[in-house]
Amino acid sequence: MAQHEEEQLGKAYDSRLMKRLLGYLRPYQWQVYVAIAAIILKAGADVVGPVLTQVAIDKYLAKRSVSHLFDRFLSVNPLTGIGQIAGLYVILLLLSFAFEYAQTYLMQWVGQKAMFDMRAEIFRHLQRLHIGFFDKNPVGRLVTRVTSDVDALNEMFTSGVVSIVEDVFVLSGIMYVMLRMNWRLALLVFAVLPIITWATGIFRRAVRDAYRKIRVAIARINSYLQEHITGIVVLQLFNREKRSYDKFEEVNRAHMDAFKDAIMAHAVYYPIVEFLSAVAIASVIWFGGGQFLRNAPGISIGILVAFIQYSQRFFRPIQDFSEKYNIVQQAMAACERIFKLLDTPVEIDELAQPKSATGSGRIEFDHVWFAYRKDPNKNDEWDWVLRDVSFTLEPGETVAVVGHTGAGKTTLISLLLRFYDVQQGAIKIDGIDIREMSLADLRRRYGVVLQDPFLFTGTIGENIRLGTEWITDEQMMKAAEEVNVAEFIRSQPAGFEQGVHERGSTLSTGQKQLISFARALAHNPKILILDEATSSVDTETEFRVRAALSKLVEGRTSLIIAHRLSTIQRADKIIVMHKGKVREMGSHQQLLAQRGIYYKLYQLQYKDQELPLAPTLSPATD
Repeated sequence: MAQHEEEQLGKAYDSRLMKRLLGYLRPYQWQVYVAIAAIILKAGADVVGPVLTQVAIDKYLAKRSVSHLFDRFLSVNPLTGIGQIAGLYVILLLLSFAFEYAQTYLMQWVGQKAMFDMRAEIFRHLQRLHIGFFDKNPVGRLVTRVTSDVDALNEMFTSGVVSIVEDVFVLSGIMYVMLRMNWRLALLVFAVLPIITWATGIFRRAVRDAYRKIRVAIARINSYLQEHITGIVVLQLFNREKRSYDKFEEVNRAHMDAFKDAIMAHAVYYPIVEFLSAVAIASVIWFGGGQFLRNAPGISIGILVAFIQYSQRFFRPIQDFSEKYNIVQQAMAACERIFKLLDTPVEIDELAQPKSATGSGRIEFDHVWFAYRKDPNKNDEWDWVLRDVSFTLEPGETVAVVGHTGAGKTTLISLLLRFYDVQQGAIKIDGIDIREMSLADLRRRYGVVLQDPFLFTGTIGENIRLGTEWITDEQMMKAAEEVNVAEFIRSQPAGFEQGVHERGSTLSTGQKQLISFARALAHNPKILILDEATSSVDTETEFRVRAALSKLVEGRTSLIIAHRLSTIQRADKIIVMHKGKVREMGSHQQLLAQRGIYYKLYQLQYKDQELPLAPTLSPATD
């Protein structure tokens, strides 16, 4: 995974990104409004508490005349009045609890809904991106976008922004009430704010750098683990465990050291704020107590107690600001990366009104030129993989494609499936350019068996069906019978319900390949594509597959990239690719008679296969 993307933090607040992000909250705006109202009301309830303390002390304990909003509701009897204030305090606490419950529940609910929608959008977008995108972007990075980055946004919605909004209202309310009570004492408490602001700035920078290192370290740990667990067989085969462990210890230690830096920043910052809070309270007691003893106007025991309570509450939001600032900053960086992914254009797009090929399935490569990328060493000219390729596959015809590695054989299949679009020329089915067809309609025609079969976690039956609802149990079993894999499946304890682990790790390559054949046959495709599908199968298994192939290609247009002579000899036509061009075309015997590229391939690669395979070959297929 590229690390530089993980190091980007972005702005603490980006209005463009925030506006787009808030769009995910629009379907749940009423819940958000109720949550915001609950936040404001909770802040008000939190601010009123010390005022009740002041009234109780001054009115009933110190017996001083006070003028306050609550006077008209309170009894003149001290016992009754104290009881009333205690009741109000309990009611405020219950209201505060109710408001906090409401905003917490609603924002968590909204956050999960919004993140559900975002994850769904990202995954839906990933499914639409062309294969070339995945060639350039590591899987680990894309998984991080759907998981960790979305979690960072969820934390901002449910913790960061909510807490900041609440803290702003609480802080504003406390400052207003303190100034109304006694502006001199209020300014005394506010005097420590410049020092706290300075300390907060240092803390924020230190934690930001620590979190950046943590994120990079986590990315490296994930990347290292994914690579070395996937390659565990090679690791053990070459006795690399010790060296691998030492390297992992290095990246793991970097993560630990980064966390220690963050811990140190927190360990220093919070005691500093607590100390300054204590200094502010001591100043209130010293100055306010002196004013009270001198009978200065506007000061009372109740006000002093209320100020002490407010001073304790005043510094909590300030502490939270720094922590929540980092949450928002990380969320903005995650947001930027997510939207960059979502803004990646879908290069393989469909027409608004696609056409449908209704003929017999004639395939034509019409002067096709294709390149995966431009060559920077050649003034950004296209680095052509296919050059002016033209040939046809008639309905029901079996065509084999052969050539050296890198000749462009597999590229033909990728273009036919429209994983990429050609730069020049066209690929047509029944005379219709495949770029004018819908992707679902186009790919529904194909049954593909790749050299490296891929099985999903689930059961054998689920891997054959792949979620296609119209495939019945009878059709699935029949397909397994025809490719000679039914006997193996029935030998399993659960049969077709036998579990398959990730990538079919508990099955042999031949077994996975046979299941892939059954998958292709069960979907009853019009066009069959085999990409070196028998190269991973041993000779005995190939004899079993060969009869199945005869049934599989019967009545279908088939394009086969093959390494086995038996498959090539059975083809109606052989296309020889060399350096991205079609150099030869004809039957097996015709191409041998030409003594060209195919003849050399035959001598180097295929000739040795004749003896063991000869008894099964028929001259009629030559």
